[in-house]
Amino acid sequence: MYKPEKTTAERTRPPPVKVLSGQLRTANSGNGYVMNLGRGRSLLVSLVWMQGTVVDVQLDRNTALLVDETGTFAVQGVDNIPKGKPCLSQGKYVMVMGVVQAVSPEPVIRAVKMADLSELAALHRRMWKLEVEDLQQVMA
Repeated sequence: MYKPEKTTAERTRPPPVKVLSGQLRTANSGNGYVMNLGRGRSLLVSLVWMQGTVVDVQLDRNTALLVDETGTFAVQGVDNIPKGKPCLSQGKYVMVMGVVQAVSPEPVIRAVKMADLSELAALHRRMWKLEVEDLQQVMA
């Protein structure tokens, strides 16, 4: 099977970083977004993986508002995501992978991928903060 060569950007792009909205809200912007992880550790983020509950959907504005345990965050470009529309119902627990567009006053993510995690939402919610903490210890 033919596999096209990856571009330079694709080869150098770091994997998505699992984050909470509260962490992004306090990130410093400049040349990317730098999150302070404490103990003198920081982490540069651009592509993130977030999870939360859908609070509001505005298809006319191509956006959705989600909430995790640390606050709300906006997701842009929801119409452009394959299989993303089934995720866009109020109360669904979803995963969003995307590029950080802004961090203040509220994080804004341009979606690249979305998935509905509602079927096992109770488990995903309980594990999410632990997953985030665990991954960030390894990356920083």
